[in-house]
Amino acid sequence: MPIFIGFVEAGVPLGVTFSFLISSPMVNEVALGMLWLMFGWRIAVIYIISGVIVAIIGGMILGRLKLEHLVEEYVYQITASQYGCGTDNPKMLWKDRIDQAIAYTKQIFTKVWLWVVIGVAVGSGMHGYAPANFLARYAGPGNLLAVPLAVIIGVPLYSNAAGMIPVVKELVRTGMAMGTALAFMMAVTALSLPEAIILKQVLKPKLLAVYFGIVALAIICIGYLFNMIIL
Repeated sequence: MPIFIGFVEAGVPLGVTFSFLISSPMVNEVALGMLWLMFGWRIAVIYIISGVIVAIIGGMILGRLKLEHLVEEYVYQITASQYGCGTDNPKMLWKDRIDQAIAYTKQIFTKVWLWVVIGVAVGSGMHGYAPANFLARYAGPGNLLAVPLAVIIGVPLYSNAAGMIPVVKELVRTGMAMGTALAFMMAVTALSLPEAIILKQVLKPKLLAVYFGIVALAIICIGYLFNMIIL
Protein backbone atom coordinates (compact mmCIF):
# COMPACT_ATOMS: atom_id res chain seq x y z
CA MET A 1 0.00 0.00 0.00
CA PRO A 2 2.74 2.56 0.78
CA ILE A 3 4.35 1.72 -2.58
CA PHE A 4 0.98 2.18 -4.30
CA ILE A 5 0.56 5.58 -2.64
CA GLY A 6 4.13 6.52 -3.56
CA PHE A 7 3.56 5.62 -7.21
CA VAL A 8 0.35 7.68 -7.38
CA GLU A 9 1.95 10.61 -5.56
CA ALA A 10 4.90 10.52 -7.97
CA GLY A 11 2.56 10.77 -10.95
CA VAL A 12 2.97 7.19 -12.20
CA PRO A 13 -0.12 6.31 -14.34
CA LEU A 14 -2.69 4.18 -12.53
CA GLY A 15 -2.46 1.39 -15.09
CA VAL A 16 1.31 1.10 -14.64
CA THR A 17 0.84 1.07 -10.87
CA PHE A 18 -1.63 -1.80 -11.16
CA SER A 19 0.77 -3.73 -13.42
CA PHE A 20 3.36 -3.52 -10.64
CA LEU A 21 0.74 -4.53 -8.07
CA ILE A 22 -0.18 -7.63 -10.09
CA SER A 23 3.31 -8.79 -11.05
CA SER A 24 5.22 -8.24 -7.80
CA PRO A 25 3.73 -11.16 -5.82
CA MET A 26 3.18 -13.49 -8.78
CA VAL A 27 6.39 -13.23 -10.80
CA ASN A 28 9.72 -13.59 -9.01
CA GLU A 29 12.99 -15.49 -9.08
CA VAL A 30 11.89 -17.89 -6.31
CA ALA A 31 8.88 -19.05 -8.33
CA LEU A 32 11.05 -19.41 -11.43
CA GLY A 33 13.68 -21.49 -9.60
CA MET A 34 11.24 -23.79 -7.80
CA LEU A 35 9.07 -24.38 -10.87
CA TRP A 36 12.20 -25.13 -12.89
CA LEU A 37 13.37 -27.71 -10.34
CA MET A 38 9.96 -29.39 -9.93
CA PHE A 39 8.49 -29.20 -13.43
CA GLY A 40 11.32 -28.30 -15.79
CA TRP A 41 12.36 -25.15 -17.60
CA ARG A 42 9.45 -25.18 -20.08
CA ILE A 43 6.76 -24.92 -17.39
CA ALA A 44 8.79 -22.35 -15.44
CA VAL A 45 9.30 -20.07 -18.45
CA ILE A 46 5.67 -20.37 -19.58
CA TYR A 47 4.47 -19.45 -16.08
CA ILE A 48 6.76 -16.41 -15.80
CA ILE A 49 5.88 -15.13 -19.27
CA SER A 50 2.18 -15.66 -18.60
CA GLY A 51 2.41 -13.83 -15.27
CA VAL A 52 4.04 -10.85 -16.98
CA ILE A 53 1.36 -10.90 -19.69
CA VAL A 54 -1.42 -10.90 -17.08
CA ALA A 55 0.22 -7.92 -15.35
CA ILE A 56 0.67 -5.96 -18.57
CA ILE A 57 -2.80 -6.63 -19.97
CA GLY A 58 -4.47 -6.05 -16.60
CA GLY A 59 -2.63 -2.75 -16.17
CA MET A 60 -3.42 -1.62 -19.71
CA ILE A 61 -7.15 -2.34 -19.32
CA LEU A 62 -7.34 -0.64 -15.92
CA GLY A 63 -5.41 2.33 -17.29
CA ARG A 64 -7.74 2.75 -20.27
CA LEU A 65 -10.82 2.67 -18.05
CA LYS A 66 -9.77 6.00 -16.47
CA LEU A 67 -10.69 5.02 -12.93
CA GLU A 68 -8.51 7.53 -11.10
CA HIS A 69 -11.62 9.01 -9.46
CA LEU A 70 -12.14 5.67 -7.68
CA VAL A 71 -8.88 5.99 -5.74
CA GLU A 72 -9.49 7.33 -2.22
CA GLU A 73 -9.14 11.12 -2.15
CA TYR A 74 -6.55 11.22 0.61
CA VAL A 75 -4.06 9.36 -1.62
CA TYR A 76 -3.89 12.38 -3.93
CA GLN A 77 -3.69 14.72 -0.95
CA ILE A 78 -0.58 13.03 0.45
CA THR A 79 2.28 14.83 -1.24
CA ALA A 80 5.80 15.11 0.02
CA SER A 81 6.05 18.66 -1.32
CA GLN A 82 3.58 19.96 1.25
CA TYR A 83 6.28 19.50 3.88
CA GLY A 84 8.81 21.66 2.10
CA CYS A 85 9.92 22.58 -1.36
CA GLY A 86 10.24 18.97 -2.58
CA THR A 87 13.07 16.47 -2.60
CA ASP A 88 13.89 17.39 -6.20
CA ASN A 89 15.13 20.79 -5.06
CA PRO A 90 18.96 20.62 -5.28
CA LYS A 91 19.29 23.39 -2.64
CA MET A 92 17.40 21.42 -0.02
CA LEU A 93 19.56 20.42 2.97
CA TRP A 94 19.80 16.77 4.00
CA LYS A 95 18.27 17.61 7.38
CA ASP A 96 15.24 19.09 5.63
CA ARG A 97 14.97 16.06 3.38
CA ILE A 98 15.03 13.71 6.38
CA ASP A 99 12.45 15.79 8.26
CA GLN A 100 10.24 15.81 5.18
CA ALA A 101 10.56 12.03 4.75
CA ILE A 102 9.65 11.44 8.41
CA ALA A 103 6.57 13.67 8.16
CA TYR A 104 5.52 11.99 4.91
CA THR A 105 5.91 8.52 6.44
CA LYS A 106 3.93 9.49 9.54
CA GLN A 107 1.05 10.72 7.41
CA ILE A 108 0.84 7.46 5.46
CA PHE A 109 1.32 5.37 8.62
CA THR A 110 -1.55 7.01 10.48
CA LYS A 111 -3.88 6.29 7.55
CA VAL A 112 -3.06 2.65 6.87
CA TRP A 113 -1.35 0.96 9.84
CA LEU A 114 -4.45 -0.67 11.33
CA TRP A 115 -5.57 -2.23 8.07
CA VAL A 116 -2.07 -3.43 7.24
CA VAL A 117 -1.98 -5.18 10.64
CA ILE A 118 -5.42 -6.73 10.04
CA GLY A 119 -4.47 -7.84 6.54
CA VAL A 120 -1.20 -9.39 7.72
CA ALA A 121 -2.99 -11.14 10.60
CA VAL A 122 -5.59 -12.64 8.26
CA GLY A 123 -2.88 -13.66 5.81
CA SER A 124 -0.82 -15.29 8.55
CA GLY A 125 -3.82 -17.28 9.73
CA MET A 126 -4.56 -18.69 6.29
CA HIS A 127 -1.02 -18.77 4.84
CA GLY A 128 -0.40 -21.86 2.76
CA TYR A 129 -3.92 -23.24 3.20
CA ALA A 130 -5.30 -24.87 0.08
CA PRO A 131 -8.27 -27.25 -0.12
CA ALA A 132 -6.34 -29.77 -2.21
CA ASN A 133 -8.83 -32.63 -1.82
CA PHE A 134 -11.77 -30.41 -2.80
CA LEU A 135 -9.90 -29.05 -5.81
CA ALA A 136 -8.79 -32.47 -6.98
CA ARG A 137 -12.40 -33.70 -6.77
CA TYR A 138 -14.26 -30.80 -8.40
CA ALA A 139 -11.59 -29.12 -10.54
CA GLY A 140 -10.01 -32.27 -11.87
CA PRO A 141 -9.65 -33.50 -15.45
CA GLY A 142 -12.79 -33.69 -17.55
CA ASN A 143 -14.48 -30.68 -15.96
CA LEU A 144 -14.72 -27.85 -18.51
CA LEU A 145 -15.26 -25.36 -15.68
CA ALA A 146 -12.23 -26.57 -13.72
CA VAL A 147 -10.15 -23.45 -14.44
CA PRO A 148 -12.70 -20.81 -13.32
CA LEU A 149 -13.60 -22.98 -10.31
CA ALA A 150 -9.94 -23.19 -9.30
CA VAL A 151 -9.54 -19.43 -9.69
CA ILE A 152 -12.71 -18.66 -7.72
CA ILE A 153 -11.51 -20.92 -4.89
CA GLY A 154 -8.01 -19.45 -5.02
CA VAL A 155 -8.93 -15.75 -4.94
CA PRO A 156 -9.87 -15.55 -1.23
CA LEU A 157 -6.89 -17.64 -0.11
CA TYR A 158 -3.41 -16.36 0.59
CA SER A 159 0.11 -17.68 0.10
CA ASN A 160 3.29 -16.65 -1.66
CA ALA A 161 4.58 -18.32 -4.81
CA ALA A 162 7.11 -20.46 -2.96
CA GLY A 163 4.43 -21.76 -0.61
CA MET A 164 2.07 -22.65 -3.46
CA ILE A 165 4.44 -24.61 -5.71
CA PRO A 166 4.43 -27.78 -3.52
CA VAL A 167 0.62 -27.57 -3.50
CA VAL A 168 0.62 -27.32 -7.31
CA LYS A 169 2.86 -30.38 -7.50
CA GLU A 170 0.45 -32.36 -5.32
CA LEU A 171 -2.57 -31.22 -7.36
CA VAL A 172 -0.88 -32.26 -10.60
CA ARG A 173 0.05 -35.62 -9.02
CA THR A 174 -3.62 -36.25 -8.22
CA GLY A 175 -4.56 -35.70 -11.86
CA MET A 176 -5.36 -31.99 -12.11
CA ALA A 177 -4.37 -30.40 -15.43
CA MET A 178 -1.24 -28.29 -15.23
CA GLY A 179 -3.00 -25.18 -16.52
CA THR A 180 -5.73 -25.47 -13.90
CA ALA A 181 -3.19 -25.94 -11.09
CA LEU A 182 -1.07 -22.99 -12.22
CA ALA A 183 -4.17 -20.79 -12.60
CA PHE A 184 -5.03 -21.67 -9.00
CA MET A 185 -1.49 -20.68 -7.96
CA MET A 186 -1.74 -17.36 -9.81
CA ALA A 187 -5.09 -16.56 -8.19
CA VAL A 188 -3.77 -17.30 -4.69
CA THR A 189 -0.60 -15.24 -5.09
CA ALA A 190 -1.93 -12.30 -7.13
CA LEU A 191 -5.32 -11.91 -5.42
CA SER A 192 -6.29 -12.65 -1.83
CA LEU A 193 -8.57 -11.63 1.02
CA PRO A 194 -5.71 -10.00 3.01
CA GLU A 195 -4.75 -7.99 -0.08
CA ALA A 196 -8.37 -6.85 -0.49
CA ILE A 197 -8.51 -5.75 3.16
CA ILE A 198 -5.38 -3.67 2.75
CA LEU A 199 -6.18 -2.22 -0.69
CA LYS A 200 -9.66 -1.24 0.50
CA GLN A 201 -7.97 1.68 2.26
CA VAL A 202 -6.68 3.18 -1.00
CA LEU A 203 -9.22 1.91 -3.55
CA LYS A 204 -12.96 2.50 -3.50
CA PRO A 205 -15.06 -0.71 -3.57
CA LYS A 206 -15.96 -0.36 -7.27
CA LEU A 207 -12.31 -0.07 -8.34
CA LEU A 208 -11.30 -2.94 -6.05
CA ALA A 209 -14.01 -5.13 -7.61
CA VAL A 210 -12.97 -4.14 -11.15
CA TYR A 211 -9.30 -4.85 -10.34
CA PHE A 212 -10.03 -8.30 -8.90
CA GLY A 213 -12.45 -9.11 -11.73
CA ILE A 214 -10.06 -8.18 -14.55
CA VAL A 215 -7.10 -10.02 -13.03
CA ALA A 216 -9.21 -13.12 -12.26
CA LEU A 217 -10.57 -13.17 -15.83
CA ALA A 218 -7.05 -12.83 -17.26
CA ILE A 219 -5.83 -15.71 -15.07
CA ILE A 220 -8.74 -17.91 -16.22
CA CYS A 221 -7.78 -17.26 -19.86
CA ILE A 222 -4.16 -18.11 -19.09
CA GLY A 223 -5.27 -21.32 -17.36
CA TYR A 224 -7.19 -22.50 -20.42
CA LEU A 225 -4.22 -21.57 -22.63
CA PHE A 226 -1.91 -23.60 -20.37
CA ASN A 227 -4.20 -26.61 -20.66
CA MET A 228 -4.10 -26.38 -24.46
CA ILE A 229 -0.34 -26.08 -24.84
CA ILE A 230 0.86 -28.22 -21.91
CA LEU A 231 -0.01 -31.85 -22.56
